[in-house]
Amino acid sequence: MNVVLTIVLALQMLAALVMIGLILVQHGKGADMGAAFGSGGSGSLFGASGSANFLSRTTGVLAAVFFACTLLLAYFGNAQPRTSSSVLDAAAVSGPASAPAPAASGAAQIPGTTAPAAAQPAVPAPPAPAASGAAQIPTK
Repeated sequence: MNVVLTIVLALQMLAALVMIGLILVQHGKGADMGAAFGSGGSGSLFGASGSANFLSRTTGVLAAVFFACTLLLAYFGNAQPRTSSSVLDAAAVSGPASAPAPAASGAAQIPGTTAPAAAQPAVPAPPAPAASGAAQIPTK
């Protein structure tokens, strides 16, 4: 799927660049770069009207390719993934790990016995900072 997406993206970019070049080369209003190369002359390869028909038809075909690639890229962008490679999705499917909790005192736990109750700390913990991020001013 990733290879197809890369090919479609490269084809769209190539079609856009070639289309820009063809529009600039055409002889007409605003796109007079074609006159510098003699595309308006009757002695050209395709004749007086042949070059205009060739350039306009080629531009139309490239525009159709560009729009088709755009639709394909939109489809690939909205398509649901077939498999998930996310670690979080895999953990949610398998459930939480059932590892035993370590002993609270740091001592080794003997199988078949109960864990001792957690001891209260001798020094009280400082108060938590304000959740709003504002500085607290001590009051007396």
